[in-house]
Amino acid sequence: MHMAPNRRSAGQLDMPIFLLIGFGGGLASAVLFSSAAAGGAAGRLVLYILVPLPCFLAGLGWGSTAAGVAAGVGAASVGVVLGSKSALLFFLSQGLPAAVLCHLALLSRPQVAGPAGQVSSSGTPSLEWYPPGRLTAVATLLAGILAALSLLVLGPDLDALRTLLRELIENVFLKELPGLMDRQLSPDDIAAITEFSLYALPAASAMLWLGGTLLNFWLAGRITLLSGRLQRPWPDLAAMTYPRGFALGLAAALALSFLSGYPALIGSGFGGAFFLAYVLMGLAIVHYLTRGRASRPFVLWGMYFALLVLNTWAAILIALLALLEPFLPFNRRAARPPASPPD
Repeated sequence: MHMAPNRRSAGQLDMPIFLLIGFGGGLASAVLFSSAAAGGAAGRLVLYILVPLPCFLAGLGWGSTAAGVAAGVGAASVGVVLGSKSALLFFLSQGLPAAVLCHLALLSRPQVAGPAGQVSSSGTPSLEWYPPGRLTAVATLLAGILAALSLLVLGPDLDALRTLLRELIENVFLKELPGLMDRQLSPDDIAAITEFSLYALPAASAMLWLGGTLLNFWLAGRITLLSGRLQRPWPDLAAMTYPRGFALGLAAALALSFLSGYPALIGSGFGGAFFLAYVLMGLAIVHYLTRGRASRPFVLWGMYFALLVLNTWAAILIALLALLEPFLPFNRRAARPPASPPD
């Protein structure tokens, strides 16, 4: 869907209000980011995943400018505590993506076509909001880009990356987690694990970032919706569709992953992001098609239980469902209407 030049961004309030909210959101994100460096591994992961939540809350509740202020304040605060490199990392991986996604989420234009008519009950034209499928697509591309940039930060070449990963593996497996190993790792074992990790790391980091970002985006939307602060109508997430040609991105990423060197690592990062995006689309399809059906709870619980237990294989099947949807006999547009508000 082409968005016309007459877009406008919703939810801009008086400067002192959104400036204060953005300042507070940036400080809260900076505290979470800085705190993620302390404590156990599980605690660090949880804190790191929640870092962009205050920025999303500021943006969705008080306008995209508030998210931009939060990104800047958060980066400056992190810079004071942890240094300029950490500030740049925060801004590129947390603050800026949140501001961009909030800006896009709050874009709207007068609706040019629709079965419900062009004018609302108040006599004003109905608004068409930036669709959730395109928001997810943008987040997917950002995840792939950030995974590629992280490779350049970790090491200037493959040998440097291998050395870094080998040191990390030796410290984790041989020092911090000795109880998990039933035998001592040999140099050949460590080399094999290092090589596997080298090509799996970009995909894992892209999937972690994309999953965490979309989780915070959704959570901030639900919080602002319940508080009455959400600056746009809640979208029908189960009916979302990706832009045309989105599947070509997955194909290109998979093709790159069969090469060697940095192209393979870049392909791994984008491939992981696109794969997770299609898993989410598959989940949306199942949610949509089971609306109003008595079997819905059993289907949904079974699907998520399979994801929890079978993990990778279940995720592959769900992603294939999304990829094959255009060729399957069912169509989400032909599914029965929801018996309850969209989920």
